[in-house]
Amino acid sequence: MNLVDKGSQTAKNGFKNEDDVVKKFNNWRKDSDAKNWLSIMRYSLDEIEYVKAEKLSGYKTDVQVQVSIKLKKGLDVENLQVKLVSNMQGFNQIDKRRVDTYAEMWNLPEKVVTILKKYTGEILPTIKNPRDERRMFADEFRKVDQKIIITWLTDNKGFIVSDILKGRGKLAAEWMLVAQKIDKDSRWVLKPMNYCMNFFAQGDVEITKKGNFKIGRITMQRKGGDGGRDTAKMLQFKINPAELFK
Repeated sequence: MNLVDKGSQTAKNGFKNEDDVVKKFNNWRKDSDAKNWLSIMRYSLDEIEYVKAEKLSGYKTDVQVQVSIKLKKGLDVENLQVKLVSNMQGFNQIDKRRVDTYAEMWNLPEKVVTILKKYTGEILPTIKNPRDERRMFADEFRKVDQKIIITWLTDNKGFIVSDILKGRGKLAAEWMLVAQKIDKDSRWVLKPMNYCMNFFAQGDVEITKKGNFKIGRITMQRKGGDGGRDTAKMLQFKINPAELFK
């Protein structure tokens, strides 16, 4: 299996942040990792005229790479989402918003909105003796309500996963680069975003033992934390990017 098909490699130098990825692309003629990334993106290195990378913020794309090909008019643009991991079992937040924001994005039925607001704590528990007086866990809902939310998530899994991983518009992410955040002998894996969406969507929608929701390999939960501030009531989605190394 060649590098392009496998999509992973051991890096000679570690990754500390997205700036390291930008520097590697901008120094692609001398950087072996950047050469490998461009090869995985199906570029012939001897046809590249120049590469320019920059870091973005506030989008699903963390690093945008412009590639100029000799004798070709215009530029190719590659949008990368960068996930830096130090713990192979760690989880990474990929999206968080208010329930009302998701309701508008996904045209959520009113019943689903109500269930999710009870789950995040925007609506206080409506049962006796909840495990947490601030909110309800998924397994504390009536069976009929559990079925409503699981059915809706199952029926709409495709565009949910696309929105929370890839995003929309010109700055939607087309690639996911996962790198170990250590100083030396780190690893990286680069995969097309469509592969990543299919990978993390694999599996059923279900309620976990801790009372959260799983959408394939994606965890959906109440954000929590934030010193009890109102932002703790947001809905968040998390993945373990290191699973792509398997």
